[in-house]
Amino acid sequence: MPSTHTPRDPAARGLSVAPPTLRSMTSSARGPGKAAQFGCSECGWTSLKWVGRCGECQTWGTVTELGGPPVGQTPARAVTTAARPIAEIEATAAASWPTGVDELDRVLGGGLVGGSVVLLAGEPGVGKSTLLLDVASRAASSAHTVLYITGEESAAQVRLRAERIGALRPRLLLAAETDLGAVLGHVEATGPDLLVLDSVQTVVSEAVDGSAGGVAQVREVAASLIRVAKTRGMATVLVGHVTKDGAIAGPRALEHLVDVVCQFEGERHSRLRLLRSTKNRYGATDEVGCFELSDAGIVGLPDPSGLFLSRHAEPVAGAAVTVTLEGRRPLVAEVQTLVSASPLPTPRRATSGLDSSRVAMALAVLERRLGLKLAGRDVYVSTVGGVRLAEPATDLAIALAVASSATERPLPPDAVVIGEVGLAGEVRRVSGVGRRLAEAGRLGFRRALIPAGTTDAAPEGMAVYEVSDLVGALDHAGLLSPT
Repeated sequence: MPSTHTPRDPAARGLSVAPPTLRSMTSSARGPGKAAQFGCSECGWTSLKWVGRCGECQTWGTVTELGGPPVGQTPARAVTTAARPIAEIEATAAASWPTGVDELDRVLGGGLVGGSVVLLAGEPGVGKSTLLLDVASRAASSAHTVLYITGEESAAQVRLRAERIGALRPRLLLAAETDLGAVLGHVEATGPDLLVLDSVQTVVSEAVDGSAGGVAQVREVAASLIRVAKTRGMATVLVGHVTKDGAIAGPRALEHLVDVVCQFEGERHSRLRLLRSTKNRYGATDEVGCFELSDAGIVGLPDPSGLFLSRHAEPVAGAAVTVTLEGRRPLVAEVQTLVSASPLPTPRRATSGLDSSRVAMALAVLERRLGLKLAGRDVYVSTVGGVRLAEPATDLAIALAVASSATERPLPPDAVVIGEVGLAGEVRRVSGVGRRLAEAGRLGFRRALIPAGTTDAAPEGMAVYEVSDLVGALDHAGLLSPT
């Protein structure tokens, strides 16, 4: 009787046998006990197993296998420098030297430190290259050798900008390079005290696969420049691109590797530029530098409050002055509103320079708690000078400005209003009231409405009125009096 047993080998049955896949080959080559590691090519996120979607940036199809040595197999080796008591370590190596740009020095904590690496990020056209060219020029004029590497423009283009802002200096060296090896060769040949690289996403290394700006390339370029900076004691400033969301492009590890991370911000149609520090190993991160962008370059603004105020011959309804804190710096700013009858079934609500959700909340509180009729009216709310006000301390100014425009009664021209407004109509306390009032008093304001219970002292000659709710605030501002 013939056997009915079917061979288990597909080849014996005459079936085609597919070759092993790359994943199965690599898995068998690793052997037992050597787990693979997978990483995202966009953000650098890693995982012990392959997944179709990155767990950090939520991008599909970017997780690939990474090769590397087994974990936990690094042996101990001889140390290069013996450990010493911390009190015996010399601190002079971390001393900073001023760049000559006071607003930048304020943010950096006094200036640049030898061997430090600063990452400066910002949107295109905000003025990063112009600011760093000015910094390089000032450093070169104070007996420092500066090497400026441009990877986005030609040397002639940078030279024209330097001539326009008056940054031509003999000790300012310029080169246009996009190869990491050539950049390191320039560093070895010139021995600069300050290196400016514009930008880190345009430089590539031949030792690493991938295109310029990729995760592997940015990590290799940053690691090589940081190693050279620490070895030579050379201050380094790297320019970084940002994504459409405002985050720094490239792997998140880039921000962890550098010593200082700064964000250069500003509206395209405004002259004001703000420099913030989100990470600083040598100073505080709550300082803000103010700059003005002009045809002659970027100029620091030690007193920028005047940019955000409008001058009126007579008091105007719908205008309220408040004081916002940018870091630890108080800025006096004006909020303007216009309330008018709407011909549309759905009235307009337009904001500029303010958080639209906070404006909508203030309008709802005014209508519900105070009975102010705004449902059939258009409401326009804007700031002066292009400044952006996002902190809750500006709520009271928004509410009083809207009430002033709706009742056509102006606020006192020498008054400032500070406070957060709650949904119940209460006025809540905010931080830094003393600094805010001191700045307002310096600019000539003599009256202030602040939240009740504030313990900060007011400057001499300023009358301060504490209010606990919106009704009291409108009463003190003269907006509840009959017209």
